[in-house]
Amino acid sequence: MSIPELTMPVEPATRAAFPFTALVGQPQLRLALQLAAIDPGIGGVLISGPRGTAKSTAARALAALLPGAPFMTLPLAASLEQLVGTLNVEDVLRDGQVRLAPGLLARAHNGVLYVDEVNLLPDALVDALLDVAASGVNTVERDGISQQHAARFVLVGTMNPEEGELRPQLLDRFGLSLVLANPVDAAQRTAILRARLGFDENPGALAAQHAKEQAALSAALVAARAALPHLTWPDAVLNHAAACAIAAGVDGMRADLVMLRAARALAALQGRSEVTVDDVDAVAELALAHRRPEGSAAQAQGNNKSSPPSRNNPEGLQDQPPAASAQPAPQGDWGALPAQPEGTTKVRAMAGWPPKKA
Repeated sequence: MSIPELTMPVEPATRAAFPFTALVGQPQLRLALQLAAIDPGIGGVLISGPRGTAKSTAARALAALLPGAPFMTLPLAASLEQLVGTLNVEDVLRDGQVRLAPGLLARAHNGVLYVDEVNLLPDALVDALLDVAASGVNTVERDGISQQHAARFVLVGTMNPEEGELRPQLLDRFGLSLVLANPVDAAQRTAILRARLGFDENPGALAAQHAKEQAALSAALVAARAALPHLTWPDAVLNHAAACAIAAGVDGMRADLVMLRAARALAALQGRSEVTVDDVDAVAELALAHRRPEGSAAQAQGNNKSSPPSRNNPEGLQDQPPAASAQPAPQGDWGALPAQPEGTTKVRAMAGWPPKKA
């Protein structure tokens, strides 16, 4: 006897996006996301920070600002074919037509691709993802057949440093990077709680409250995208970007290019027709923070300073202490302290065991 299948109605799930203009604090996060949305060629944004610092909330809020932009999430268990897509070879053999089964990269075109815990993704997936994010073109290959399609999207990756780090080669492929911290100001935490609780209780009411600001920011992003090709970089701007990269001790030219593209996006967002040195200063730390060599003096200087080298001191040089005052770096597991001599004590001889009786 067959058992009849039981069916029940399933209510479709809807998830409202938190308004971008309702985000409290984190000005550098909001700036980095807007710059990446204006020019996806920057290479995306890597957001590092502890749990509960609005990383995923900000990424979803950004997608809601872009007209018709899809929001795609790359799961940790995704395969390479699910990411880049695949080709149906049987169709090629049967009728000579190449049919593409699109992956997440194709579906994220003109939208936002969000990768949570990007540091836990397999390196092969991260490599493919960052290649497409930088070039805007995805190449699908199978059995000697290849096909290309446009894949321009805003890449937003998040990670918790407690769960592991990205390799330096992969870090460098992200255009902008920032590290979030837990808010320690009581008034700011109160404002965050008020906004979040209001959204959870009535998302529509909070969206209506920020509708005017959301519309204005969305229009500004669209206008900035259209203005990008008309902005120019004066020689002073190119020289200053190069000086910032040299002072940071970065490898290659990617940092210089990202700084220039981000500075141009900032100028476009603010409605100006020319990129300035101040624009480079405003975005330099976002482009350099994750590219400084580990443990270098440039990294320490960047951690201690909130702004890049100034125009009056383009190399970012500071007065150095005399060489004699420099302390040698700790070596090995002993730390900076030298081995301390230990006294010895003469060991007294112990009497032997008494002879065994018969």
